[in-house]
Amino acid sequence: MTTLRTVGVFLVALFGLSQAMAAEDPANYPTKPIHIVVPFAPGGATDFSIRLIQPGLQQALGQQLVIDNRTGAAGNVGMETAARAAPDGYTLFLGNIGTISINPHFFPDLTVVPERDFIPISIASETPGIVIASPKFPAISLGEMIAYAKAHPGKINYAAAGISTLNTLAMEQFRHRAGLAMTQVPYKGGAGPAIVDLMAGNVDVMFVTLSSAAQFVKAGKLKAFAVTTRERVESLPDVPTVVELGFPDDVSASWQGLFAVAGTPQPIIAKLHAAVVKAMADPGVRQHMIAASMLPTSSPTPESFKEFLAADTAKWKSVVKQMGGKAE
Repeated sequence: MTTLRTVGVFLVALFGLSQAMAAEDPANYPTKPIHIVVPFAPGGATDFSIRLIQPGLQQALGQQLVIDNRTGAAGNVGMETAARAAPDGYTLFLGNIGTISINPHFFPDLTVVPERDFIPISIASETPGIVIASPKFPAISLGEMIAYAKAHPGKINYAAAGISTLNTLAMEQFRHRAGLAMTQVPYKGGAGPAIVDLMAGNVDVMFVTLSSAAQFVKAGKLKAFAVTTRERVESLPDVPTVVELGFPDDVSASWQGLFAVAGTPQPIIAKLHAAVVKAMADPGVRQHMIAASMLPTSSPTPESFKEFLAADTAKWKSVVKQMGGKAE
């Protein structure tokens, strides 16, 4: 009797083990909710982008996506949190141009090396930049802004929402290239507080992501001088591009993309990539993103996203050095 009981316990345990192994089999992925670490606060461009994509990804994967906002240190807190997660596909990282391509060159003590600690899955959205100005600022175009800055060196101030952000680097790069003496006014808490001050006339101009400013431009609360794209954007068709205005080297966009923890099995990476591609092809997702002044996009393959990241990182490392940042 004891022997039969022992055998029964062994069989139950063996069945439980086989079920656990099956649950961990990449072929069965995903079998439970997936957490996406977002390194910025709710309401920002990065957080907003994943919430627009979230329904399409959930449908493609057949599982709930849990957004986990981990803020601090220009996105580094969230990035380090994600990098320490288990490489099982159930914790992903929503990286962007700042955390992946710029921060490693600004923060020499950063413990995360993106190309070592993450596996790129796919780019998921791009957000063009825009040069905006206070309604109280006398210039009404980019050309007039440049002329005014040259006639009044040091008198124009510009909002810098984070020293290591694309917005600040883009303005610094443009300012140096155009030979303009301008005063930087740093802001914490993302673009929101800076835009509020811009509308009030407490600062003059700034570079910012289009999604953060489009509604205020449409409402006439801000002036728009140029978008940082090669072609005009659908949401603001009357705003010229930097290319049209003679500044092709200032084309730039903030991007967001999904990353898995290094060591995640390749079949899981393939499933996640396919889910992003499917979500970005969904007409509803695309419509919502375009309405929010974001460009829905995806990488043809994870490898092509990796190649894009290598080129983007090299570009911004060079800019950081040129601007006197902390690039090593």
